[in-house]
Amino acid sequence: MYKFDPRVIKVGISGCLMGQKVRFDGGHKRSNFCTDELAKFVEFVPVCPEMAIGLGTPRPSIRLIGGEGGVIAQTAKGQDVTEALRDYGRHMATQFEGLSGYVLCAKSPSCGMERVRVYHESGKGNEKEGVGLYAAEIMQALPLLPCEEDGRLNDPILRENFVTRLYTLHDWQCLLHRGMTPSRLIAFHSRYKYLLMAHHRDGYQELGRLVADLSSDPEQRAQEYIYRLMQTLTRRASRKGHTNVLQHLQGYFKRQLNARQRQELAGTIHQYREGILPLLAPITLLRHYLEEYPNDYLRQQVYLNPHPEALRLRYGI
Repeated sequence: MYKFDPRVIKVGISGCLMGQKVRFDGGHKRSNFCTDELAKFVEFVPVCPEMAIGLGTPRPSIRLIGGEGGVIAQTAKGQDVTEALRDYGRHMATQFEGLSGYVLCAKSPSCGMERVRVYHESGKGNEKEGVGLYAAEIMQALPLLPCEEDGRLNDPILRENFVTRLYTLHDWQCLLHRGMTPSRLIAFHSRYKYLLMAHHRDGYQELGRLVADLSSDPEQRAQEYIYRLMQTLTRRASRKGHTNVLQHLQGYFKRQLNARQRQELAGTIHQYREGILPLLAPITLLRHYLEEYPNDYLRQQVYLNPHPEALRLRYGI
């Protein structure tokens, strides 16, 4: 079992994305982002469900086939591996309590998150409407777990969103490891104020109402809180949402900054809003002013440092 360790961020990953030669053709689909960049900050747990159920490599390819009885997975030689993949997914979900995220192989009949080809039982035609059978079991059993496909990680907005959710869940797991209390839950929510506002203002307010009254069944409230928080963060933070947050943060410095500094900060935020500068530009300026004019409340805001800067995730958004 992969138990939680607060010192290490563990992330599941399709084995082929780590460069393991486990695909049906004996090859791999190595993800440069995962192996060269993200691997510096997380510990990957590679899994190939098709190898795990004994298919070996090279092997006959697998297809999802849809019919009146539902979707099945079948090899090119006619072997039905539907229940084997589903059973393995259910089993591994029980072993993954320590994971904080999962990167899955796109289009795979075992690991694809979405748009996997499902072939007609008649043998004529197909639709990209399926989900890999192993992935489906993992996502159903672990609804809090941030999951993303390797192909979608090429999109800078989706990449930043996934890593943000990964670090958020790990932060929550650390809180549970220390011991959940009402005061710690309130402090956690306070630190995530501006990150939540950037993703969905109404979601932030809803979560605020949830933690406002923890007098009855705080454990149940905590479970509801983290579920809603992770759901809120799946929404992509828009340029408008970021701009709103940046302007809120700007307000904390209006008394400390001189006219030139206020104009510079406002101008940088405006240039971000217009798409001229990346998000990192106003964030860097705000961090600079925070060093000059310390504010304990702002220092704790996850929004300013949701993930390691070395990943350069805010350069392209």
